[in-house]
Amino acid sequence: MPDLPGNAIHDYFFQESRKKLFVHDTFGPKVEMPVDFYFRDYKQMPELEKKALKLCKGKTLDIGAAAGSHILELQKNNPEVYALEISPKACEVMKSRKIEHIICEDFFKYEGQQFDTLLLMMNGIGISGNLEGFRDFLKKADSLLNENGQIVFDSCDISYMYEDIPFPENYYYGEVQCRYEYSGALTDWFRWLYLDKNTMKSIVESENWRAEIVFEDENNQYLAVLSRNSEL
Repeated sequence: MPDLPGNAIHDYFFQESRKKLFVHDTFGPKVEMPVDFYFRDYKQMPELEKKALKLCKGKTLDIGAAAGSHILELQKNNPEVYALEISPKACEVMKSRKIEHIICEDFFKYEGQQFDTLLLMMNGIGISGNLEGFRDFLKKADSLLNENGQIVFDSCDISYMYEDIPFPENYYYGEVQCRYEYSGALTDWFRWLYLDKNTMKSIVESENWRAEIVFEDENNQYLAVLSRNSEL
């Protein structure tokens, strides 16, 4: 599948391109994903993301690092922060932006180091695809975390998207089919997961983790910290 978000990030950084990146989904017309959003500095980040960065501790892995904006902030005070990104084009951008530790790999295939914090921003937990995939994510995360490690991520409840259409009957309503469009090209459709906090907590507890909601905003977004349930 073509790496259209990576191409958009690469073009924006190296060619000062202003071509638009779009996201298609099952809810209606395509929506622009502003490419400059991947290049925000700390002052431009919402309160949720600033809170998440402050929660990162120890050796940290930013999963789905994109252009590296969160890592750039983290590495100011922590030499042990790593960017994991599946897109080679985005990794080229991070290298030019002086990101010190870059891992160009698929999260679900990555093996090697262990970390104290796994960070996923901008609904990066969506890589799980569906509820069963979220369980798989937790199992994979467990193998990459040191003792007393944590997962810091955000997601949101998208039930408001169904005001004019019925809820799906045969799958969880936060499992969305998406595709990217950039410069006249389209990716294949892929699954992306949005987790409401109650469903998330239920799965987390059934997999012997603990979930703490540490921040919520007015747009149905929340920030969660997961840790292993040592009592079980």
